[in-house]
Amino acid sequence: MTSENLARLAAARAHRDLSDLARQGVGDISSVTGACERIEAARRLRVMVNELLDLVVLGEALGGEPWEEITRALRRRDAETVRVEYAEAVNQWKAAPATALYGAKGDAEDLDAWYRRHREDADPLAANPVSDLLQTD
Repeated sequence: MTSENLARLAAARAHRDLSDLARQGVGDISSVTGACERIEAARRLRVMVNELLDLVVLGEALGGEPWEEITRALRRRDAETVRVEYAEAVNQWKAAPATALYGAKGDAEDLDAWYRRHREDADPLAANPVSDLLQTD
């Protein structure tokens, strides 16, 4: 497994976690939960979205996507600034030890099962989207 695939696996986990937390917000919308709790839950979602975005950017950068393209997708202007912003994280992911891969297959299978349980008709038709990622090496 490459560092790119490892980042994509982490992004898949982040997508799942974000989805689960967002769904809880729908279920809690008519409860007696106070304003502070609802705001805090929404703030947690925003933090998770930012973390997800960083993981997706890392996966693309590790996969060799040009910084100009990443910058354009981020709706930013200066590719060098974006590259520097992510440089340390990219280097850390490139240097990830082999032990970072421990459990990747099981994680991928769990994410595939989660996707199949929650998939709706408009979602991509993929039986094992995360496990398929591991087959690209």
